[in-house]
Amino acid sequence: MRAAVITTPGDADVFAIQELPDPQPGPEEALVAVRATALNRADLLQRRGRYPGPAGTRDDLPGLEMAGEVIETGANVTAVKPGDRVMALLAGGGYGSRIVVHERMLMAIPANLTFEQAASIPEVFLTAFDAMFGQCELQPGESTLVHAVGSGVGSAAVQLASAAGCRVFGTAGSAEKLAQAGELGLNVGINYKDEDFAEVVRARTERRGVDVILDVIGGPYWNQNLAALAMRGRMVIVGTLGGSKVEVELGALMGKRARVHGTLLRSRPLEEKAALTQAFAKRWVPLFASERLVPVVDRVYALAEVSDAHRYMETNANFGKIVLRHDAD
Repeated sequence: MRAAVITTPGDADVFAIQELPDPQPGPEEALVAVRATALNRADLLQRRGRYPGPAGTRDDLPGLEMAGEVIETGANVTAVKPGDRVMALLAGGGYGSRIVVHERMLMAIPANLTFEQAASIPEVFLTAFDAMFGQCELQPGESTLVHAVGSGVGSAAVQLASAAGCRVFGTAGSAEKLAQAGELGLNVGINYKDEDFAEVVRARTERRGVDVILDVIGGPYWNQNLAALAMRGRMVIVGTLGGSKVEVELGALMGKRARVHGTLLRSRPLEEKAALTQAFAKRWVPLFASERLVPVVDRVYALAEVSDAHRYMETNANFGKIVLRHDAD
């Protein structure tokens, strides 16, 4: 198989396209020809040598999601067959043109989606689904604040919350990104460069605050998040783009009887990820077929252009996902 391999930890130029042995599926696994994968912030960290993969993955082969076509199945596989179009969350390896995936981790791609669109779904939509509905138990009629609505997780979270009947607040650093998020269901957009998001939330909720906050920024937003949170509100931390250190005022947390969750998907056991995948596939994948949910693709690069794709992600200019296309081999 062809793969974009990290030759040594470093900047975006460390990738090389190499030929690697094809993996072999186990009894409950399928061998998939990867047609597209999508970039995630974790890929940038892995490239720099700061985010090693879990056991069984290669540190030099990133890729946390994929879309492709089943080409072979293990002896005990019953859920898929050769020729099926599938997408999946991965522990790593999406930058390779072949991968083996447990059958319970595979989701059927709706007929109306391309491989590039489907590759933009698993990591960000499963992350947002688990964070808001699994960890924070977001309910119809509640309100939520989503940070970085132009990111992959942010644009997915806006759509899921809106489809669930929630009022959605969101932050971004440009009017353009807020306008794009508005087309996905964002009710109140806040430019964090010009406004204090906690003050806007409190003003627009009659000082009540929001029920759930999804945060990818981390430390710098802690105090403002608490100020924006409603009584008995829930906050989930899914990223620390702004830093992971914070001085906590426990009194504010206690006074609101708030709950704070931290979550990661990559390191979870297979059974947990499989259960999450199947729950998402049942509840939300049909909404992609009806176009109530849409994969948000910003740009598509060929696999050989992986360094350019990484450099583009580092500019933070994208709205939605950056996709790598694998040509058929």
